[in-house]
Amino acid sequence: MLRLCLPRVLQPCVLGLRGRFHLQKCSLGTHKHKEKLELLNSPQGAKDFIYSLHPTERSCLLKELQNFESMAIAQEKLEALPPNASQLRYVLLHNAIPFVGFGFLDNAIMIAAGTQIEISIGVTFGISTMAAAALGNLVSDLAGLGLAGYVEALAARLGMQIPDLSPKQVDMWQTRVSSHMGKAIGVTIGCILGMFPLLFLSDDDEEETKGAPLTRPTDSK
Repeated sequence: MLRLCLPRVLQPCVLGLRGRFHLQKCSLGTHKHKEKLELLNSPQGAKDFIYSLHPTERSCLLKELQNFESMAIAQEKLEALPPNASQLRYVLLHNAIPFVGFGFLDNAIMIAAGTQIEISIGVTFGISTMAAAALGNLVSDLAGLGLAGYVEALAARLGMQIPDLSPKQVDMWQTRVSSHMGKAIGVTIGCILGMFPLLFLSDDDEEETKGAPLTRPTDSK
């Protein structure tokens, strides 16, 4: 069973999360992700994003954009200091917490679903181990579409407010590095914690090995 589990543990930590969780309607970081910037950098991309929002979300987004731009214009001629160490640590922690949940759910669901697919559909139709792993990843991706919002809501209930930074500080490279480091650390911790189904799978492998009938070599004489 480890032939199935190990490839699935190593593969999804970044690939499965990159396209799924960074395109949520509510941004949890202090700035937009690079992929989202490229998406909204064109009129068509911005239009597609706006049409995908609920009317209440569009009103809230417009209000926050106006506030942000007014603050940026007012502070345009002022020289902003880089964020201090305490602010950068808060930015890192603020981005890490939700991604712990994302990584945990992605790995745990994929391992559990892939294993069940291998021992049921895989045995019936004779599909390969990697095909079962791919189907398990599909189940994990579909589950992530519905669970991502709950993870974000749970992270918000922990009381982690948006870091209090000025518009210039938000765009500084120190803030961006801290944000990306927080996401990477959170995904890493979540994926490691999500490997817990492997503990139960290894026990099942031992039981199957012990229960397998032993074959004796036939006497050639």
